[in-house]
Amino acid sequence: MIAVALKGLAGRKVRALLTAIAIILGVAMISGTYVLTDTMNAGFDTIFSRSYQNADVVITGKAVFDNANGNTVEAPTIPESLLGEVQNLPDVALAAGSVTTDTLKLIGKDGKVIATGGAPSLGFSVTPSGQPFNPTKLTAGEWPKGREIVIDKATASGEGFAVGDQIRAQAFGPARTFRVSGIAEFPGVSVGGATFAIFDQPTAQVLFRKAGQLDAIRVQAKSGVSTSDLVGQIRPLLSPRQIVRSADEQAAQDKKQASGFISFLQYALLAFAGVSLFVGAFVIANTLSITIAQRMREFATLRTLGASRRQVLWAVVIEAFVIGVLGSVLGLFLGLGLAKLLNAMFVAIGIDLPQGSTVFATRTIVVSLLVGTIVTVIASVRPARRATRVPPIAAVREGSVLPPSRFAKYGTATALTILAAAIALVCIGALGSGIATGPRLLMLGGGVLLLFFGVSMNAAKVVRPLAAILGAPAKSIGGAPGILARDNATRNPARTASTASALMIGLALVTFVAIFGQGLRSSFEDAVNTLFVADYAVTSTNTFTPIEAEAGQALVGAACVSDVTAIRAGSARYLNSNSDLTAVQPNLEAGVAMDWLQGGEDVPARLGRDGFFTSKDYAKDHDLSIGSPITLQFADGKKADVRLKGIWDEPNGGSPFADVTVSTALFDKYVARPRDEMVLINTPDGVSDANTATLEDGVRNFADAKVQTRDEFKKNFEKPINSLLNLLYALLALSVIVSLVGIINTLVLTVFERTRELGMLRAVGMTRRQVRMMIRYESIVTALMGAVLGMVVGVFLAALVTHALSSEGIVFAVPWIQLVYFVIAAILVGVLAAVIPARRAARLNVLQALQYE
Repeated sequence: MIAVALKGLAGRKVRALLTAIAIILGVAMISGTYVLTDTMNAGFDTIFSRSYQNADVVITGKAVFDNANGNTVEAPTIPESLLGEVQNLPDVALAAGSVTTDTLKLIGKDGKVIATGGAPSLGFSVTPSGQPFNPTKLTAGEWPKGREIVIDKATASGEGFAVGDQIRAQAFGPARTFRVSGIAEFPGVSVGGATFAIFDQPTAQVLFRKAGQLDAIRVQAKSGVSTSDLVGQIRPLLSPRQIVRSADEQAAQDKKQASGFISFLQYALLAFAGVSLFVGAFVIANTLSITIAQRMREFATLRTLGASRRQVLWAVVIEAFVIGVLGSVLGLFLGLGLAKLLNAMFVAIGIDLPQGSTVFATRTIVVSLLVGTIVTVIASVRPARRATRVPPIAAVREGSVLPPSRFAKYGTATALTILAAAIALVCIGALGSGIATGPRLLMLGGGVLLLFFGVSMNAAKVVRPLAAILGAPAKSIGGAPGILARDNATRNPARTASTASALMIGLALVTFVAIFGQGLRSSFEDAVNTLFVADYAVTSTNTFTPIEAEAGQALVGAACVSDVTAIRAGSARYLNSNSDLTAVQPNLEAGVAMDWLQGGEDVPARLGRDGFFTSKDYAKDHDLSIGSPITLQFADGKKADVRLKGIWDEPNGGSPFADVTVSTALFDKYVARPRDEMVLINTPDGVSDANTATLEDGVRNFADAKVQTRDEFKKNFEKPINSLLNLLYALLALSVIVSLVGIINTLVLTVFERTRELGMLRAVGMTRRQVRMMIRYESIVTALMGAVLGMVVGVFLAALVTHALSSEGIVFAVPWIQLVYFVIAAILVGVLAAVIPARRAARLNVLQALQYE
């Protein structure tokens, strides 16, 4: 039977290719995801390992906690005097200190900050004695001295800087001008959108506000001295806020933040690959079901010649296995190109991370081949079982149909039960209380998958009424071809439903994303309209990252300014949790309108150095009331005791404030280099072009500071949300493409199936154009069925999830215009899917078609 299966497969190359495309695209997504993220990891590995080249151990400050996002906050500095003590140790061959920052902004010739695409903007120092530890390599010029700077090669070539040019750089305080003394690179790795700049150590210490301090001391042991012995000699010199690690341990510590993001990116992309494979399984199962129905006489002949049911089943499974293996191999290598496309998509939305040489790991090959093959084989089981029910008598009887399964009478009850169970699981997962997060997510994910199955199984029951409604325009516009197209769509409801279900899954997820994104935007806009009463806001150029506190201070006392109130941003540990911390000035009410429930409107002015305020929900969750004490612990280990002085009602869309907000006086006492989330500005005569120009002139020395009105603030804040949504649409488009292949498969195979019928229609006068119209209308009706089912499911899921997240400020909002676009997109999918089948149907030779069996 293996030979029979392989010969049958070779005789139907086009059908096999159409079936394989669905698996090729899904496997390509898996392969591309692994290649992209492994390549990024390799880039970070190279950067971090080279950062400690020639060093055996590294001494750094030790932060006492991670911030609210799980990343280590800026560690405290170490006194420069420690370097001398380390150098005097008997087993130390070489030791050198350095200072660094990840907020060093390089400014282009146009006066704007050079964008990094989400990658860090690094600055660090070099010393003559520390050159053996320097991870970069000069490609031109020389190392810096005094008011000189070395910039990275990508920035130099991209922005047109050369050795001897002047460039401005800003870390803390106003931007300063430096002479470019050299251009450097990280050998063997692309830094992506990251920028880096190198200064001599005294200059860097002043620029980074770390005079007399160091961020790290790299130490090289004398020959024959082990790393553990060297660590043992150094440890007694350190304070509790300092730590010594081996170079490898320090590189791993530095990489934690990057690894966390790349792991999240990998899982997210694999989830989209899973969606594509899930849709592909529908397509494969439907395609095989159609081909099996069309090969009844072939299977019946095999049965007549003595083949058992088991042998027929294995013949179909072997075909699917071969298709799965070949499709997986093609998808595996297609993933190499897809990885570059994915990276280009991330760069387009502002995520441009370092990368090493392309990594094509063994794990990528094994997982891609296994998953693609297994999904194909599993999808083939049900069609294969149907093939075993072909009776031998069908070999001599034209027009035979497959006999129904003995379980067919339970089909309706089973489909409704699965749908009901899916809805129950989704509702419990989204709305259930008192259930741990893990089980809830498991129920929600399982319920969504089951929901797709349930809708698909019940879809056949609504095919005829949907076809009557959705096919009405085709009937009115297309005449006889439109009527035939509508009737063809209802000829085999189960087949049409299965074809539409593949598109339903993709459009359900697209609809969910659109509604969820609209909810985010609506809730944010409502919150800004409620809170933002200032005329202007000064933020960073990307609106999200904090800015140097001196930018806002530079506007105090300006001629056109009546109020300046800053909102600081940082992290602290309180109430047994590592959380964000914000700080405000006494005149906060000049920029933010807050609904105070307890404490009164003068709370910001009364915070002093011992008070904080919080939201109603946070106070309720932690049993806080006016006067309740908490202890704040900062990154350097210092602590401050504060008491609750105000409780306010935070709007649903959130606010710029953390769970705990203190005064800037207290914040600045414990944070060495304070930064502002935003600075709110009022002018005596409101927003005007003249005032905007004056404010922009006031912060011109702070290139990363951006002056915005309230409407501009909303628009700029929503840009990353919109970019992320567009990325999600692009990733989900792969599942739509797979479903497009499914519609093409169905139409191509039904054209084979209806060859004699098409010949008769042509014989009685139907033109080639009318044949093409009929196939096209049928395709559009099928696609619209998938769109309707998908949007209904998407709206249902979005309603549940947004209701579950209502306490987080997410509202349910339907983007009607986008839904119209999705309907138009479904029509285009139908038109595109019909191109090949319609052309083939129109080109059939009438006489040959009438003789076709």
